[in-house]
Amino acid sequence: MNVFKKFYCRAFQTVFRAALPLLPYREPEIMHSVNDVASLTDKLGVKSVMLVTDSGLRGAGITAPLEKLLEEHGVKCVVYDKTRANPTVANVEEALGLYNQENCGCLIAFGGGSSMDCAKAIGARVAYPKKPLSKLKGTLKVIRKIPTLVAIPTTAGTGSEVTLAAVITDSQHNHKYPMNDFSLIPRYAVHDPSVTFTLPPSLTATTGMDALTHAVEAYIGRSTTKETRQKALEATKLIFQNIKKAYDDGKDYDARANMLKAAYLAGVAFSKSYVGYIHAVAHSLGGQYNIPHGLANSVLMPYVLEAYGKKAHKKLHRMGVAAGVADETDSHEKGAEKFIGAIKSLNAQMNIPEKLKGIKKEDIPHMAKYADAEANPLYPVPALMNAKELERFYYAVADWSEQQ
Repeated sequence: MNVFKKFYCRAFQTVFRAALPLLPYREPEIMHSVNDVASLTDKLGVKSVMLVTDSGLRGAGITAPLEKLLEEHGVKCVVYDKTRANPTVANVEEALGLYNQENCGCLIAFGGGSSMDCAKAIGARVAYPKKPLSKLKGTLKVIRKIPTLVAIPTTAGTGSEVTLAAVITDSQHNHKYPMNDFSLIPRYAVHDPSVTFTLPPSLTATTGMDALTHAVEAYIGRSTTKETRQKALEATKLIFQNIKKAYDDGKDYDARANMLKAAYLAGVAFSKSYVGYIHAVAHSLGGQYNIPHGLANSVLMPYVLEAYGKKAHKKLHRMGVAAGVADETDSHEKGAEKFIGAIKSLNAQMNIPEKLKGIKKEDIPHMAKYADAEANPLYPVPALMNAKELERFYYAVADWSEQQ
């Protein structure tokens, strides 16, 4: 990256960091059982809600108890269950039509980050009925209040129940773009470990490593606060203590509860301190090939952390100590090496691949350009890179074997 762009990026990030204490961050009110949602609708005086989920969850009967409970309380439950991984503009517009048609007054996102992102975007469109999503992307474009949003995470990874972010895919251009606005933070979040019991091991692994990515990128960036550093370290400790337990035994209540807590803490941390190039590259891979976000983050994380080099060693060492995989007496370089090695080991233990299939060489410059545009100047990364420099990560994670 040339010196002028570096100066611009760092100046932008310095101003944004200085403004952090003045920005209207808030956290949702936490509930601990899905059963509490019905009484919440009574409190809100809502008679018609839209439940945003996916066909897999609904087909497995996981949303059925809530649907029945709402109906018993005289609340009409309108279900949109066509949310796909990496939700699209088409998903949002289809659900919006149903929301308006049924005169809904509240949104309930039930599922992983995709359902929550879809619900947030629906809310944004309700608030701005005359603006397409393409006009609402970016930062601080959704100023108006959206309908009350209740988030019920069934994965412990995205932390979307506490974040101001939503990521939507433009299928026409094979591009994912983020929306970052304080109004998108859910008003209520339900942390009920029982709804995560059916999450398969593969998704337990990749969503859990997604949460770790949030904690790591929030901690090693240059826009941290005492609060975000503390939450990122606590999340890291919880993940290293619990992710393999949840992977091995999906009905381990304590492990599932601790992973929900970790995802939440990491969500708070990165909402305020932002993420970095792992996320920017992962978003471009998701937009181009529909690669699940958690999987992309899991595979990319070690490569990007190694590329930051000595500019991240001190903070990665501290994370290694918090994770219990490095010692205080280690050099920063050695501690960082141990932490990155432990991430690789976790990936291997949970059968997360080292490479990603389907990446095409001719797509890499295009994706790197999108990653550059997303990350720079907003993300306060330890070391700045331009689009050309980001291309290395696509080559590093690409599985070329199928193209031989």
